[in-house]
Amino acid sequence: MDELRFDGRTAIVTGAGGNPGLGRAHALLLAARGANVVVNDIGELPEALDYPGIASAEAVAEEIRAAGGKAVADIHSVATEEGGAAIVQTALDAFGGIDILVNNAGICRVVSFEEMTPSDFAQTMEVNFMGTVHTCRAAWPHMKAQGYGRIVNISSGSMTGLPWQSAYAASKGAVYSFTRGLASDGMDCGIKANSVIPGALTRMVYAVQDEQTSSFIAASKDTMPPEIVSPAVAFLAHESVPCTGECIESFGGHLARFYLARTPGIDDPNMTVETLASRWQEIMAGTADGVSIHDEADPREWSPKPYRPAS
Repeated sequence: MDELRFDGRTAIVTGAGGNPGLGRAHALLLAARGANVVVNDIGELPEALDYPGIASAEAVAEEIRAAGGKAVADIHSVATEEGGAAIVQTALDAFGGIDILVNNAGICRVVSFEEMTPSDFAQTMEVNFMGTVHTCRAAWPHMKAQGYGRIVNISSGSMTGLPWQSAYAASKGAVYSFTRGLASDGMDCGIKANSVIPGALTRMVYAVQDEQTSSFIAASKDTMPPEIVSPAVAFLAHESVPCTGECIESFGGHLARFYLARTPGIDDPNMTVETLASRWQEIMAGTADGVSIHDEADPREWSPKPYRPAS
C-alpha cells in the first residue's frame, strides 16, 4: 500500500506543546507525512493541575522544522470564541488555508463530584467541549467553501463513567456527540468529522499518579507512548478516510470501534409502569446493535425549521 501522505495540506493541532503529549505526537506525524502544521498550545495550566514539565508550542514547531517539516507556533486559547478564530487565522496567514483540524487541547481534574467547584466544572467544559466548538466554528466556513475538510476530535473513555471524573466525562461525552452532529452537517460539503479515544502516558496522566498507580506508570512506559496513538488520528485526518461520525479507540497498539448501541427492546402499545417493571430483563438483554451515522435517517431527507435568533 502506498504511504498515506498530507503534502499540500494544512493542519491545526491544538494542545500540542506538551512533552510527552498526544498533541505533540500528532503534530510530528502529520508534519513527517508532509503537512503544514500549526502547533497550538497556550503553554500554561489552570491553577492546581500540576502537570510536570512545560508545554511549548514553539519548541514543538522548531522540532518539526529541524526535521525538515513546515510548522508555526500559536499560543491562543481554545477556550474563547476569539481564541478559536485566532488559531485558524494563524493557519490562514502562515499557509493560506486550513484542511485538517485536530482538537486535542484539554484539561482534567480528578476530584469527587461534591468537591468540584462550579467554576472548575465550567472551566473543564469551556476548554474541552467549547474549545472544540470554537475552533470548529472558525474552521468550518473555510472548509465548506473549498468543499473539503477533515476534523478529528479527541474524546475519552471516561465518558462511559469513571469515578472522580464527572466534569471530564461530561465534556468528553459532549465532544463525542458533537462530532456526530458535525458529521451529519458535513455530508453535503466534503467535511468529514470523526473522533478518537486515546490512551497514553502523557503529562496529564503523570499529574494524577499516586502510589497505587506508579507501578502501572512504570510498566506502561514502553507500551503506551503517545506516538502509538497518532496513526489513528492521522488516518482519520487523511483524504482517503472512508467514514464520518465514527469513533476509534486507540491505546498501546490496540484499536477498536467505539459506538452507541441499543438492545432490541420491547414493543407494547398499552405500556404501563408495571409492564416495564415485569419485562425489565427483556429490555436490558439482547445483542446490542451499533448505531452508525449511516444507519440513521439521512439528515438531507428531512427539512427542519431553521432556528432564527430573536433580533
